[in-house]
Amino acid sequence: MKKISVGLGTCGFSAGGGQVFNAIKELIDNNNIDAEVKETGCNGMCYKETLVEIKDEQDTYLYAKVSVDKAGKIVNEHVLNDRPIHDWIIKSKDISTEDSFLKKQTRIVLRNCGIIDPNSIDEYMARDGYSAIQTTLNHHSPVEVIDIISRSGLRGRGGGGFLTGLKWKLAHEPKSDKKYIICNADEGDPGAFMDRSVLEGDPHSVIEGMMIAAYAIGADEGFIYARAEYPLAIKRLRVALRQCVERGFLGNNIFGSKFNFTLSIKEGAGAFVCGEETALMASVEGKRGVPRLRPPFPAQSGLWGKPTSINNVETFANVPWIMINGADAFASYGTENSKGTKVFALAGKIKKSGLVEVPMGMTINEIVFDIGGGIKGNGIFKGVQMGGPSGGCIPASMGDLRIDYNEINKTGAIMGSGGLIVLDDSTCMVDIAKFFLNFTQLESCGKCTFCRIGTKRMLEILERLTEGKGKLTDLVLLEDLAGKIKQGSLCGLGQTAPNPVLTTLKYFRHEYEEHLHQKRCPAHQCPSLITFSIIPENCKGCCLCLKACAVGAITGSKKEVHIIDEKKCIKCGKCFDACRLNAVQKN
Repeated sequence: MKKISVGLGTCGFSAGGGQVFNAIKELIDNNNIDAEVKETGCNGMCYKETLVEIKDEQDTYLYAKVSVDKAGKIVNEHVLNDRPIHDWIIKSKDISTEDSFLKKQTRIVLRNCGIIDPNSIDEYMARDGYSAIQTTLNHHSPVEVIDIISRSGLRGRGGGGFLTGLKWKLAHEPKSDKKYIICNADEGDPGAFMDRSVLEGDPHSVIEGMMIAAYAIGADEGFIYARAEYPLAIKRLRVALRQCVERGFLGNNIFGSKFNFTLSIKEGAGAFVCGEETALMASVEGKRGVPRLRPPFPAQSGLWGKPTSINNVETFANVPWIMINGADAFASYGTENSKGTKVFALAGKIKKSGLVEVPMGMTINEIVFDIGGGIKGNGIFKGVQMGGPSGGCIPASMGDLRIDYNEINKTGAIMGSGGLIVLDDSTCMVDIAKFFLNFTQLESCGKCTFCRIGTKRMLEILERLTEGKGKLTDLVLLEDLAGKIKQGSLCGLGQTAPNPVLTTLKYFRHEYEEHLHQKRCPAHQCPSLITFSIIPENCKGCCLCLKACAVGAITGSKKEVHIIDEKKCIKCGKCFDACRLNAVQKN
């Protein structure tokens, strides 16, 4: 019997995967074909969605960019008549067009994503699922579990990279009648979709990781704080939790032990600040999500005043693998200070956008060019933006920098949760800094004056610069404000909000100076600093630009050179896009 899997993460659904799945299922059912059709999560190749995999006794065939029409032909030719359509296959025993994307990856967190049906606990268990928690309960004390995680070198994958074993130890030590474990699934960075994909593709690995963590610190209750904007992830989490309860994997006396643990979902309303752990806990308690002063730290006084440990999705997904394979196996990957692997969401001006998992220590260039396929279109690699709004921009000249917490921090950026946005020469670095600062300014909870007012003042300066209205003192003022905001803010959001500005000032200061002194945007992205003109020798009078202009700023007759009236031009760029002769230029 052939087994057919359709990639149905959010990216798969967005590419029409739902219709493809229904079309295949209908053909299989209506024709009484002996084949099993199931859904699976994203395998990381978002740039090839919709993906359909057909598995038989001889081989596994992965089809890319499958539409409803293609699905019908695949069923008729391949499933019914055993004639694989090789032109549409990207991976099989004899075909592999995506080796460059796959061969440098090491999949620990993503080990099951795109392989198992996330709605099936049996498929998870068939790949060693829930064996880690059973081994833990039968053979290890809580202190031994903490020691294993400590020796593995696992650091929190949600932002600052705090040692997971140490965090668990600090929560284990206090004596309390009640302790909590929390999974921070409030992924809010623009361009980041790592946690969402893991929850959609392998929710049981996160649940099992939380169970092990709860046992280690002595917690009997846990919460998964997931953003409500992730409906598919939440849906699959609910299915997974229900299956665990039905099997007796959650509740009392789990696997015949004295370990009791319950787990529930708390949906967040989308406030970015609730990714900060004290704000997150306030939200779980039903309060307004704003940070509080520390100490006391959550390990001493967290949720409802009880000891609490918080990690993110990716951190928990590593834990079962470590408990099965051992601390040394995990520590064998990575660098001295950063062990294991890291999941990155590749987005921006890159050919192969999607999800990748690489050993720590790999360089930025390897991720962008060897795995991501390089820059989309004819652009020139300019740099990467890492760590979301709290991160920073690293220039292409530092492309040999290794992915390591300490090395990344030295640049002024941070690893963050793993968003990696690739920038090319069409990106204005002042504008990108403005974009991220606008985000953090809007998301500020308003509790701290420096964060609430300081980010607003910084944003106003960036807006002036991109409009050609900058003042000579603006760059000095930007840096001064940034320093004060970092020092005076209460939580990580405010303390790191200036990072995109500071790193772009550090590595791309010449662009700021051009905006300030020459009133020019070198990337031609700031509308107020762009003018359009027509090169007479290139213009053949085709009238395409004239027809594209909605405000009548272009004049000229057929087969005659056209002219743009700068006073009427609204700088929409429609003429530039319409011209096929490179006659319209941006200045």
